[in-house]
Amino acid sequence: MIFHFHSFMGITAGFLSFIAFIPYILSTLKGKNRPNRATWIIWTIVGVILLFSYKAAGATDALWVSIANVLAFGMVLSLSFKYGEGGWNSFDLLCLTGAAIGLFLWWYFSSPLPALYMSILVDLIGAIPTFKKSYLDPAGENLLSWILFWIANTLNLFAVQEWNMAMATYPIYLFLLTGALALILVFRRQSESPPTSSCP
Repeated sequence: MIFHFHSFMGITAGFLSFIAFIPYILSTLKGKNRPNRATWIIWTIVGVILLFSYKAAGATDALWVSIANVLAFGMVLSLSFKYGEGGWNSFDLLCLTGAAIGLFLWWYFSSPLPALYMSILVDLIGAIPTFKKSYLDPAGENLLSWILFWIANTLNLFAVQEWNMAMATYPIYLFLLTGALALILVFRRQSESPPTSSCP
């Protein structure tokens, strides 16, 4: 029963995570959403590394979110070259450089756990431009998608079968990352909303 519960939660989380990209992609095609190229380049590359390193570390049911992310990351990345922004200024290049260093260290250690932890660090570096853009331009990110990402990663916590550093770090990281981005977008949009007047 426990095994089936973990499997169900993992598959549900992966499905919801992929579905969450639909409004994000549609909003991008309409020009309302402007994905940061540096973030999605890093997230696509690191997403593949995280998928294989997390699997090598022993993950099973909690892998579905990683699989969904890799598929969707590639789709958003391809759209970002036409509809996105960034990728070439000094801040974005600094993030890309940090990611490259992290990937080198992953290769140097040649072990699933160092690969997993270093890839999470690289992934966080890749998120910095999107955190910056979400704060400065909250309308440039799709709020519905980030809320769905957070819900998916919340469900994915229940797909973790063994709560140890190797199995729990990545799902917890995704839960915190997507939750933080969703909160930033909610509060920044509220702060930028024009006040309603009580006068007739």
